[in-house]
Amino acid sequence: MNRGMQVLRKLIWRPGGCWRPMSRALQETLRDSEPLSGSVRSFEHIPQSPGNPWVKMLKIWKNKGLEDLHLDSQKKFQQLGPIYREKVGTLSTVNVHLPQDAEKVLRAEGPLPQRMATMPWIVHRRTRNHKCGIFLLNGKEWLNDRIKMNQDVLSPSGADHFIPLLNTICQDFVQYLDVRIRRNVRQSFTFNLRPYVYRFTLEASVYALYGERLGLLKSSPNPDGLRFIQAINSMISSTSLLLYTPVNLSRLMYSKMWEKHFEAWDYIFQFADKCIQKIYQEMCLNGSPQYSGIMAQLMAKAELSLESIKANMLELTAGSVDTTSFPMMTTLFELARNQDLQNALRKESLEVEAHLEENPAKLIKELPLLRAAIKETLRLYPVGLILHRYLDRDTILQNYRVPAGTLVQIFLYSMGRSPEVFPQPECYDPSRWLISNTDQENNQISNFRYLVFGFGIRQCIGRRLAEAEMILFLHHVLKNFQVETLCKDDLNLSFHFVLQPKSYPLFTFSVLN
Repeated sequence: MNRGMQVLRKLIWRPGGCWRPMSRALQETLRDSEPLSGSVRSFEHIPQSPGNPWVKMLKIWKNKGLEDLHLDSQKKFQQLGPIYREKVGTLSTVNVHLPQDAEKVLRAEGPLPQRMATMPWIVHRRTRNHKCGIFLLNGKEWLNDRIKMNQDVLSPSGADHFIPLLNTICQDFVQYLDVRIRRNVRQSFTFNLRPYVYRFTLEASVYALYGERLGLLKSSPNPDGLRFIQAINSMISSTSLLLYTPVNLSRLMYSKMWEKHFEAWDYIFQFADKCIQKIYQEMCLNGSPQYSGIMAQLMAKAELSLESIKANMLELTAGSVDTTSFPMMTTLFELARNQDLQNALRKESLEVEAHLEENPAKLIKELPLLRAAIKETLRLYPVGLILHRYLDRDTILQNYRVPAGTLVQIFLYSMGRSPEVFPQPECYDPSRWLISNTDQENNQISNFRYLVFGFGIRQCIGRRLAEAEMILFLHHVLKNFQVETLCKDDLNLSFHFVLQPKSYPLFTFSVLN
């Protein structure tokens, strides 16, 4: 059996790291076959990424992070096969990227799934004596907070409450851009989109979370809001370097980086404190007669302590800027390169809005092509590069026994760009996601091809907030503006805790008559 599995692997992986198409029969064999007793290979036989672990760590320090982690891991999968071991410093992992292996890992996560600790964030919380939210927690404390937050943040009924708030910000953003564009005689505006989208995402997220407007969509944006964006960027960039370095060592070698990290988080906490105090005062004076954001709902229910609510709102706020702004901009970039697809999406938006204009919560469910376009964007440009899980039990991956307690990393960039998973993976083709449930069952297409928001009870709690924000933003932009770019080259990406383009081309927005 071992020899047979090796033959199969040779058919899949050519020497020199070149991919070779895998037949459906082989896919089914690798996915579905249960190895016979005695045929499973030991953990030590899993291919090991070459190189000294501490030399790898030194390279991270020298290069100030892992900017090309997505490309390096993709290359290793091509050279070593669909599973390999990696050790960097003291961190040991098993890395996979095929949907069938991702499914096995995620089904072995246990009742209390554990992800890799984001130590720079945890060190800040411990040093400042702040509580951790569910992004940083594990175990029963995580489960307790998670259950109490699901109803207002992740459930469809909870989303129905905050979607109108997001829709209001989208309308204001379009109006803000429209004024800028109409000042130009040509009725068009060529500009760097990034700062505008950053302001939009923060304005939208804070309104949905805290019920507060920041005033970022004005000709003179609120300085506190702009400083908050700077703090988020500083926190993200410093996390990237500190994440893979042992804490005691990095605090000696990178004391200034730690100072920068702490200063960023301290400002983020100060910013949130102002919002919390204002909400608390309004609730004491007026009660809660109408919906005014997720935090007010959590405070009114009083199922979580104020410190727990604050910790979780902070994590949602900190994670709401980059994770939505980059997918929205990359989607617009792809649509600017494909005007026919852009026109098809615009037609869909206009037709749906004709009878659902006053119901944004229902409207976002009636835009299948737009939803498919966002999925396709996140396939090619996954903001979260890696999905982490500690195995709750021994698990067979690619005919190797991986013991319980092992940290497994699922690389979403490599999965999304693998021809073994997606035909013509380099093509931006939303139609690949427009498959009926029957077709999916007949073709045995894995549901584990799309994991950008995670899986199961530990999936991203901000998923519905992020999806609604992206759908409504793109819906409103596309039905009001023609989006173009002169750049036809692919975007170069870099990893700085989140995967993001190194730079964006200029966009031209034109008013539609």
